[in-house]
Amino acid sequence: MLYMLFALMDERHGWGIMQCVSELTKGRIELGAGTIYQTLGKLEKAKFIKSTREEERRKFYIITELGKTVLQEETRRIKEIYHNLEGLL
Repeated sequence: MLYMLFALMDERHGWGIMQCVSELTKGRIELGAGTIYQTLGKLEKAKFIKSTREEERRKFYIITELGKTVLQEETRRIKEIYHNLEGLL
């Protein structure tokens, strides 16, 4: 979810999100079509993203202000986890 929200800082359709996440993670995370479209539905229902347009059977999305807030909160949470683990290792 976090990578999908980050990918949607720019308007993208499902395939574009999959490509962006793959590039961001250097291929470590490869999202399948079923996963991406199910998650897009959940993110849209939660109002973290919104549909912007449809073009040749492709639906485009972008992150909302609420989604940006969630992304920022998750970033802070992950930084805290990293900081805590860094002291242990």
